[in-house]
Amino acid sequence: MKQFISVNDVADLDALMQEALAYKADPLKDAALGTGKKIGLLFLNPSLRTRISTQLAAKNLGMETIVFNVDKEGWALEFVEGAVMNGTTVEHIRDAAPVLGSYFDILCIRTFPSLQNREADYAETIISQFIKYTGVPVISLESATLHPLQSLTDIITMMEVVGSREWPVGKKPSIVLTWAPHIKPLPQCVANSFAQWVNAWGEADFVITHPEGYELDEQFTNGAIILHDQSEALKDADFVYVKNWSSFNEYGSMPEVKENWMLTEEKLKNSNAAKVMHCLPVRRNVELSDEVLDGDNSLVTQQGANRVWAAQAVIAEIIKNN
Repeated sequence: MKQFISVNDVADLDALMQEALAYKADPLKDAALGTGKKIGLLFLNPSLRTRISTQLAAKNLGMETIVFNVDKEGWALEFVEGAVMNGTTVEHIRDAAPVLGSYFDILCIRTFPSLQNREADYAETIISQFIKYTGVPVISLESATLHPLQSLTDIITMMEVVGSREWPVGKKPSIVLTWAPHIKPLPQCVANSFAQWVNAWGEADFVITHPEGYELDEQFTNGAIILHDQSEALKDADFVYVKNWSSFNEYGSMPEVKENWMLTEEKLKNSNAAKVMHCLPVRRNVELSDEVLDGDNSLVTQQGANRVWAAQAVIAEIIKNN
């Protein structure tokens, strides 16, 4: 693995997931792997789990970590090639990135879409420019369209459940990604990425359910069944992943939804005692009810904890291959 931007960078998905679980069982088994190496974490937008879990993962491998909040502590960066910089941007990525590449062995970037210009967001200009000019491996801590470390974590968490003694031998899980309400437009990153990774995993029956007007980019959803009836989608589900996203076709907008899409225990009665997932942070009693989040079938805490092992597996794989 030379970089980690999407599932397409992973040569052996099963091996990567098994390595993550091996780190969970023995976090310090490669404690000297990163000795003498430095990893930089650059944030262009806020983070909680992604930042802390990646720091812990690097520490478990013996690496030194430096965190820099570009949006609060750095110069305003310019990403447009050939730009005449007579506006608010102070430093061009062509100048900043190579210097950062000289400081670090691995550079991790977290950015966010504008939700104003779909073409620009889906071109992944920001993270692509870092990859182009740093000269070192780049790990996405979330980009304009994808959140691969979260998705690897999600697959690992489901694998743990499927591999438990309670799971019927030979049963293929039924996974549902359901849209949820929110108070503001959110990007499609987590939903896109989850769909991409579940399809690549190929070990599940996969359904995506959302109101009309909230269709995702087909490049990520091909292979999934799309339903606009949430109740139908939830029937016999083993896992239900809850996430809000704004419209892809009417980019960044929130088309009106008359039905109540918040997930409740009542809606889960026709599922197969489904395990419920969410990447966090979550708007309680907007996206999911308290009873679901705090119930016995909630995996949200387990998901959050597993972020460390997903990051550790990715960082270790990049060190070994570079």
